[in-house]
Amino acid sequence: MVGKNCFAIASDRRLGVQLQTVATDFQRVFKIHDRLYIGLSGLATDAQTMYQKLVFRHKLYQLREERDMKPQTFASLVSALLYEKRFGPFFCQPVIAGLGDNDEPFICTMDCLGAKELAKDFVVSGTASESLYGACESMYKPDMEPEELFETISQALLSSVDRDCLSGWGGYVLLVTPTEVQEKMLKGRMD
Repeated sequence: MVGKNCFAIASDRRLGVQLQTVATDFQRVFKIHDRLYIGLSGLATDAQTMYQKLVFRHKLYQLREERDMKPQTFASLVSALLYEKRFGPFFCQPVIAGLGDNDEPFICTMDCLGAKELAKDFVVSGTASESLYGACESMYKPDMEPEELFETISQALLSSVDRDCLSGWGGYVLLVTPTEVQEKMLKGRMD
């Protein structure tokens, strides 16, 4: 979700195989560099493999270009990586969030084949995406300050996770501004 010169990315903490809970502290949001993060919903092994490939490609880019990748460039890299595996795809739906030039927030998501969906307000993915869309549409306002953005994304996540039996065990929220990065854990439904 996007605010005024900031963004927040959130996920639940449950890792499960259908209705069986395997872990309650699973990490889905990964750091690429200080101003760029990716959230990977879907099959856990594919998410971890994809993250390792993306870190490798970003480090190669840093060596060649001597700078960090812009969020738009990184989104194209992720899209190309997913599309080149289209006949045996990674079962992941990435959410990319970053601060670009002039501290302008960038968010996008894509399907497992790499088709990008760009947005100026919020994007969602995962098993609770239908209820997340409803909660985010009703709570989102443009140009929110960081504190209000944190409260909005937290309430949207917790209210939609309560309506999905395959999500839960609290939440993880990452709030990124041009000057700082805040990580916060949310307590939620634990069943």
